[in-house]
Amino acid sequence: MEKWMCELCGYVYDPELGDPDSGINPGVRFEDLPEDWVCPVCGAGKDQFNKI
Repeated sequence: MEKWMCELCGYVYDPELGDPDSGINPGVRFEDLPEDWVCPVCGAGKDQFNKI
């Protein structure tokens, strides 16, 4: 699974870990995150992330 990094703060969304603090279970691809999901560190939208 592909990881995605926030351009603003460097947070890496790893689908194998998910984002449990935001209710995102492990195994959820970045593309399948809700449109209103934001970076848990800085609050940036999905459009501020780049595939790494």
